Amino acid sequence: MLTLFEQALVVHLIGDWILQNDWMSENKPNLKHPAAWIHGLIHFVLITIVLGWVAGLALGFLHMMIDTRRPFLWWRKVFRMTSAGETATHVAIWTDQVLHVLCLAMWIQFVAPLNLGL
Repeated sequence: MLTLFEQALVVHLIGDWILQNDWMSENKPNLKHPAAWIHGLIHFVLITIVLGWVAGLALGFLHMMIDTRRPFLWWRKVFRMTSAGETATHVAIWTDQVLHVLCLAMWIQFVAPLNLGL
């Protein structure tokens, strides 16, 4: 049986890798574009299945904020990460994924145990 974190990780990967198409990938950084909201809705639904609607809403929103790429751009600037060439693409993708997984882990570790009953 999968742990709660493993279940959340699986649905995250489904939402970010299997259900995301080129249209979403190219347009999700712009919150004025429907692709950002559809991608966020997909994550809301998937996370809700595993962690409930409050987690789905909060983590779906955080997912959209991370996908604006602003957190990554700040991180890259502060920590002087590579910003050119093929390596920069890999760094960007993996930093994005780490931020998403970190949000899932923090929710499960710190918020889920509170059993808010919502």
